[in-house]
Amino acid sequence: MSSARNSEPDSDVHRPVDEGTGPPQLPTRASAAWWRAKVTVHQLRRALVDLGPGGPRHLLPAAALRGAPLLASSRTPLWSTDPGAEWILEAGKVENLRRAIRGLHGVEVAPGQVLGFWAQVGPPWASRGFVEGREIREGCIVPSVAGGLCQLSNALYDAARRAGLEIVERHRHSRVVPGSAAAAGHDATVMWNYVDLRVRSTHAFRLEAELGREALVVRVRGYARSPRTRTAAPTGGAPPLRVVGETTGARSCLSCGQTACHKARSGPVTRRGHRAWLVDGVWPEHDAWLRSERDPADLLLLPLDGRRLHRARYAWSSAGFAAVRSFPGLALRRAIGSRRLARQGAARQRALARFEAELAEAMAEHLPPAATHLVVAQPLLPHLWRMGVLGGRRFDVLMTRPPLAMLHEALDRAHRLHPQSPTLADFRADPQWMELEAAALAAADRIVTPHAAIARRFGDRALRLGWSRPPTTPRPPRPRGGPPRLWLPASTLGRKGAYELREALAALPLAAVELRLGGPVLESPGFWDRPARPGTLDDADLVVLPAHVETSPRRLLAARARGIPVIASDACGLDPEPGLVIVPAGDAEALREALRAALPTGTGAVSVA
Repeated sequence: MSSARNSEPDSDVHRPVDEGTGPPQLPTRASAAWWRAKVTVHQLRRALVDLGPGGPRHLLPAAALRGAPLLASSRTPLWSTDPGAEWILEAGKVENLRRAIRGLHGVEVAPGQVLGFWAQVGPPWASRGFVEGREIREGCIVPSVAGGLCQLSNALYDAARRAGLEIVERHRHSRVVPGSAAAAGHDATVMWNYVDLRVRSTHAFRLEAELGREALVVRVRGYARSPRTRTAAPTGGAPPLRVVGETTGARSCLSCGQTACHKARSGPVTRRGHRAWLVDGVWPEHDAWLRSERDPADLLLLPLDGRRLHRARYAWSSAGFAAVRSFPGLALRRAIGSRRLARQGAARQRALARFEAELAEAMAEHLPPAATHLVVAQPLLPHLWRMGVLGGRRFDVLMTRPPLAMLHEALDRAHRLHPQSPTLADFRADPQWMELEAAALAAADRIVTPHAAIARRFGDRALRLGWSRPPTTPRPPRPRGGPPRLWLPASTLGRKGAYELREALAALPLAAVELRLGGPVLESPGFWDRPARPGTLDDADLVVLPAHVETSPRRLLAARARGIPVIASDACGLDPEPGLVIVPAGDAEALREALRAALPTGTGAVSVA
């Protein structure tokens, strides 16, 4: 177990049996009150001192030293406790680390400037989201709000001393847990706000603190190392170390067995690895997978309980969960805001990203520490990663579009082919969000998607679902005569392959095919050099979608259910099958050949092998 927060260094109310001094002296209510009074005095005194000019100030993250060389790092495991009463406190510790590193990650410190642990982390209060972990107090390991933060201060101290930073203030634990950093003398205990860890350097440095799935990693970066490590002596001298839990293990009040102690309480045996589903708009493929995977102990968080409120967009199968949490206020605001925006364009995409960020933040506040496995909807992913919510957890991603990096590659490639397009370069996501999403996807366990192109991108980590197909229904007969009707099941947009289709049709006589459109012409007036009329699937003899980007090919699946031949690009996410021809995105020549095979010259027949 990593060391938890310590009490003041000279506290010595309870001496365990392991010290060889006889039976343990159990803490009393009076001793606890006296301890709290002393702590309050120390906190007030330190607060007054820190208000002066010499106190550390809160520093904001910066990026000037982001690419600087690595001076030192520290890596410590997050999990060590077997399932049982103690596990929930270890999960609480990990949650406290998630909260605390938000104030430390990315901070850059100028030469001579003091970096203070508590100046960055802030008050470790329950009102700020900190939960119960384990803390060493009065010789006991007790459940305490924000317990476990010493793992972070220990790691920061270890990395700082390795990097040659000056240790301005550091306190050792007076009681240690076997195998901990304190037992090796590499520890730095903290207690709000008067037991602090403070460092500085003659050179600028950058601090990075991150939670991986299984470990806490702290790194120090900079372009110059201080000539030698200068370490302040521990405040109050070096107290004699006493071992906690030598024979009984690192047990807290939940399982120590000291039932006569006023702190004793029973702790439930918590099943390790609860799962939470954080979802947004529903896809039938993802919902079917949810039904097959959910556990009665799982938690479901979604914008609206669409099944109960008859809202198809959020109609997830919400029965069978331990708890369901919805956020109707946010969902309503998003619906109103979406209606006020144009159907296309950069402004709409940015506004939707803001709504997704708000939803992710709201869901994060309702995640219990015991939820160590998440299933996350892709729109929420970069925001949850930015907040550190995914640190120390396993997670799967429900993919509903290509990753931003893949999406930008496709749009940039299409724009190089058609630089005259006013729509292919109108929007690119903020580079920060693209980077956040890429980092989160790299850390994910599984990428869950029915989309063939997205699944190929992730190789063995992809869990490929089958597309949900509508029932097979014969198309209604239409009168014979006239050319075959070709239906583009999208608006006239560059990313939907409009330029490739126009080029491919240019090789066909006007009388060879009748063009029908599934949406408005958004590229330019007079885009099509042949008559083009609005149409629907009911009008189609052949459906063609040579898209550069297509996230959800529902209209193509509906066409196949009616037995209508389809020509689609590989970006549409479907696999070849009888009646469905796949062509490379952006390849007008391949599309032309597919059309010629489907529309033999001089006949009105349509035949797609």
